[in-house]
Amino acid sequence: MEKYLFTSESVTEGHPDKVCDQISDAVLDAILTQDPQAHVACEVTATTGVVHVMGEISTECYVDIPAIVRDVVCSIGYDDPSYGFNGSTCGVLTSIDMQSPDIAMGVNESYEAQNGAQDEDDRIGAGDQGMMFGYACDETPELMPLAISLSHQLAKKLAAVRKSGELPYLRPDGKTQVTVEYVDGKPSRVDTVVVSTQHEPDVSLEQIRRDIVEHIVRPVIPSQWLDENTKYFVNPTGRFVIGGPVGDSGLTGRKIIGDTYGGYGRHGGGAFSGKDPTKVDRSAAYAARYVAKNIVAAGLAKKCEVELAYAIGVAHPVSVMVDAFGTSAYSNEQLAEAVKSVFDLRPAAIIRDLDLRRPIYRKLAAYGHMGREDLGVTWERTDRTDALKKALA
Repeated sequence: MEKYLFTSESVTEGHPDKVCDQISDAVLDAILTQDPQAHVACEVTATTGVVHVMGEISTECYVDIPAIVRDVVCSIGYDDPSYGFNGSTCGVLTSIDMQSPDIAMGVNESYEAQNGAQDEDDRIGAGDQGMMFGYACDETPELMPLAISLSHQLAKKLAAVRKSGELPYLRPDGKTQVTVEYVDGKPSRVDTVVVSTQHEPDVSLEQIRRDIVEHIVRPVIPSQWLDENTKYFVNPTGRFVIGGPVGDSGLTGRKIIGDTYGGYGRHGGGAFSGKDPTKVDRSAAYAARYVAKNIVAAGLAKKCEVELAYAIGVAHPVSVMVDAFGTSAYSNEQLAEAVKSVFDLRPAAIIRDLDLRRPIYRKLAAYGHMGREDLGVTWERTDRTDALKKALA
């Protein structure tokens, strides 16, 4: 019998990095609402009293970026001067340029199109080189690793009880972490739960610890995973009053592991937020999750990782890799060939098939981009299972 521990973390929407992700994606959504063909690469930094929005945007429309920033910050809950960061009064700086024409020429007319290809899906080249990974496993109903699934649920619950007034002393910033014990490769129990939550200065640590276990942990984590040996660490430093961009500066794209699989699968390094879907960092990562989830949902593997890789300005991926970790009756090569026959992984086809030119991104900018069946996102569909089985028949 082999035992090991695996840990993943999440953060709340009030974490400074997630504040920045949400602003980046709110700007993107506002632009896509008016101009679905826009090219957007929008990044944000935030610190005490100021938000800086920067990047490269090419669009036919106008959006009021300061107003978007203030709406996002206030809606998260930073609307009180006593927090040290207030959406109504913080400074907003903007430094926006147009997309580089050297990049645009390869995105707007791919290598294939420049060399005579007539297929419409060959027209758009990848917005950058790089590799993107997708992962799925049978540990949860949404086919995600258990540790990151529980961590996100805890973080969402922290925000929910704050906003509902159930725990009115909570403030927006917070982090969660779950350690799962595996036995022979399968989750057996939750070993450790860590919750750090920002709070009002006049509440006792004893009350916070009692309330977090009673109102957050036990309602979220099914009792089957908890036992008398499960350890709980709630605000282990003893105090968390100063938080958000006052406690730590924030930056778009600094929570890419929480955005995906909590470290359980590999990551190509590219962030999602603020990028339009011609950027394969985003669209191909969603496509890779779509592929991996359909493989597991079809019963072709118990866990599966998919890697896609691209060259800038080229439509077709330079590689497609599938790894079932020995859990499939088929070889990895057979699975990869089936994937290539069932899924069109050129950027234009991904954008079309997953309907990515829509303003859907701000709601994804907290609590993970994968496994979000609650949001009805297209890459969580399992509509290619029959086609995969047929391709392998």
